[in-house]
Amino acid sequence: MYAVVGCTDCGAYWLLTDPHESDSATCPTCGRRHQTKKLKRFFESEDRDAAREARAALLAKKHGDSEAFADVAHVSELETMAEESGLSEREYLEESGVDPDEVAAAGDTTREKSRSRDEIVRDAVRDEGTEEEILEKAVEDGVPRGAAEKLLEKLRRQGEVIQSGGGLRLV
Repeated sequence: MYAVVGCTDCGAYWLLTDPHESDSATCPTCGRRHQTKKLKRFFESEDRDAAREARAALLAKKHGDSEAFADVAHVSELETMAEESGLSEREYLEESGVDPDEVAAAGDTTREKSRSRDEIVRDAVRDEGTEEEILEKAVEDGVPRGAAEKLLEKLRRQGEVIQSGGGLRLV
C-alpha cells in the first residue's frame, strides 16, 4: 500500500509505504516527525506508479502547472524514456576517445585491500623477528617509522606483544 501524504509544516508531499504499518513518519524536506494516523492522505493505492503519478499531479497543481502536467507522459513512461535517451556507457567512452574494452579490463583487476597502520605493524610482528626487523618491515609497507614505533609500544603496553628469545611475537 502506498499513500501520498503532506507535511503540515512545510507543505511537502511524499510517498509513504505501508502507512498503516508504522506509528510515525518523517518529512523528507523539513525533517518533522508526524504520527501517521494524523497525516492527511491525498491518495492511496496498491500501485506505486499510480501513487507517484498522483504525487506529481499534486505538485503540478500546487505550482499552477496542471495544464502542462496534463500534456506530459506518465511518470513510469518518462522514466523509461530517460533510460533510453542519450548514449550507452560504451558509446560514451568511445566518443570520449577511451577504449571501453580497456576500461572493462581495468575494472576486472583485483586489488589488495588496503590495510591500516595497525594491521601492517601486527603483520610485521606475526612474521616475527627483532624489533628493528619488525620496524623495517612496517616502514617498507608504508608506515612512517615514528608511527610504527608508537604502535609497537602500544601493543606492548596492552600485552599483545611480548619479547621472546631475542625477538617479538604476538600473544
